Amino acid sequence: MTKLKIKNNEVAFYAMGGLGEIGKNMYCVQFQDEIIVIDCGVLFPEDELLGVDYVIQNYDYLIENKDKIKGIFITHGHEDHIGGLPFFLQKVNAPIYAGPFAMSLIKGKLEEKHLLRNAELHEINEFDEVHFKKLWVSFFRTTHSIPDTLGVAVHTPQGTIVQTGDFKFDLTPVGNLPGPNLQQMAKLGDDGVLLLTSDSTNAERPEFTKSERWVDIHIRRIFERIKGRIIFASFASNVYRLREASDAALAQGRKIAVFGRSMENAITAGQELGYLNIPKDSLIDQNEINNYPPEKVLIMCTGSQGEPMAALSRIANGTHRQITIQPEDTVVFSSNPIPGNTTSVNALINKLEESGANVIHGYVNNIHTSGHGGQVDEEFMLRLMKPKFFAPVHGEYRMQKIHTKLAEMTGVPKENSFVLANGDVLALTKDSCRVADHIDSVSDVYIDGRDAGDTVGNPEIRERRLLSEEGVVTAIAVVDLKDYQIVAGPDIVSRGFVYMHESQELIKAANHEVFWAILNTFKNHKHVDQRVLNRTIISRLQKLLYDRTGRRPVIIPMVTILNGNNRSENQHYRRPNNKNNQAHKNERQNNHSHRNSQQHFKKKNVKEKQPVTSGDAK
Repeated sequence: MTKLKIKNNEVAFYAMGGLGEIGKNMYCVQFQDEIIVIDCGVLFPEDELLGVDYVIQNYDYLIENKDKIKGIFITHGHEDHIGGLPFFLQKVNAPIYAGPFAMSLIKGKLEEKHLLRNAELHEINEFDEVHFKKLWVSFFRTTHSIPDTLGVAVHTPQGTIVQTGDFKFDLTPVGNLPGPNLQQMAKLGDDGVLLLTSDSTNAERPEFTKSERWVDIHIRRIFERIKGRIIFASFASNVYRLREASDAALAQGRKIAVFGRSMENAITAGQELGYLNIPKDSLIDQNEINNYPPEKVLIMCTGSQGEPMAALSRIANGTHRQITIQPEDTVVFSSNPIPGNTTSVNALINKLEESGANVIHGYVNNIHTSGHGGQVDEEFMLRLMKPKFFAPVHGEYRMQKIHTKLAEMTGVPKENSFVLANGDVLALTKDSCRVADHIDSVSDVYIDGRDAGDTVGNPEIRERRLLSEEGVVTAIAVVDLKDYQIVAGPDIVSRGFVYMHESQELIKAANHEVFWAILNTFKNHKHVDQRVLNRTIISRLQKLLYDRTGRRPVIIPMVTILNGNNRSENQHYRRPNNKNNQAHKNERQNNHSHRNSQQHFKKKNVKEKQPVTSGDAK
């Protein structure tokens, strides 16, 4: 079992994910034999991670120490904070503590993975306390772009460690929902905060993030101007935004149709918990859209990030079964592209415009505000908490670095701020803080599938990247090891490397190279098997293709061996007849294929003549 290199009286803080990145948030507080885990998220892959569905943390350290884990405490229900739970619970079945809306989303995730029955779930609110033998946990209400967001305070024998979760100070939230509980935060600060770990997402923005109420006003104004059908795209989890859109639509007497599974789940959860107030008779079935005039319909759908299989992308591409773009349609993007999605979002907007829709998007139309606080929000949090030590989280390195400067401006000594990386272990006492260790197993795990075991490593990613950049060439042949002849082929198939119909000369040369590679293998190797044939074909074909094109495609030999078990191990190969070789060479130069022309290398009976050794053949 891996043990941290800290003193027995020290409290450890470390991140399994969420530092130097925006995603897969997972923070841990450990004192002796008790571990508190805060959040368990995923990171959505960048474009170069081909075929990868999610990026999660390497859980090895926590799996080794699973008996110490007292619970997983969830700050809110976004994917980068709860998306990893189904994968983690397959390894460690720890209790989960979450607010009402996050718990509703978690239950849906676990039920989909058939994990709900065995899960230990505890719904909490901002006034609850959860006590263990040596540690105890309290909470404080914050505001974000999703309901029921909580900050977490872990109380240890050395002092209190606070994790803010994602936050902004929205003092006028929509729907008369509660704002941030400033009194709770101030009390924590007055009582003394040993370490503050705070959201750094918008540390580069010198602003106080606008309230959702500001967006609500502009959505109502925009809806009032639109005469045709409205297609509203947003993050499904942004229930505040869904409320703003639905309230504006209901005020105009519009019916509401919902598309996208995650959007349907969010609407259902929001209705059940009272965050949405859409009358049942105002929600219509997807197939009933055409029964109403366009000016009486609001379509709420997923796909604001340009996801290719989301409802909005299928609408734009004309592949959606129920919806096609009409000339008077207006599509409202009530979100901004997250890093990495800008290109796909712009392409989607262009496609919608080309289809005849009017598209409204971006900050310029005042229909989106961030759920993360800017520099003013972050400074306010630092003033309320008054921490002795500070470690910025939930951000890339430059954001963390700027956040430490904000901390210094609010009274935290420069030497008391720490820009950590995933796996770094911060050891704390009442009067000291140091980077004491690093958990070497902390790394990214690529999920290609549905379960924690469906992983791919860096070698597979490199191969996929090579396939996407250089293409693949397959060499196909059938050989008989009893008579040492090529029975069929060789044939060359190119995918993503060259267009075969326009590269006949190269394909012909590749065919010729594989043919002679097989014959030379017969000549020069005492024992011929699949491995020897594959190695020779790859080596010779790689050299030919690189010399001709300057590219290195992936080469896959597909050699079928007949009578591979019928040959004697002391058999050798006879030098091929020069006349026959020359005849074959001439024939290949005059034809595009040599499938009907086979060069045979047959054994002479040992009694008739001594075999030619492989050394003589050279």
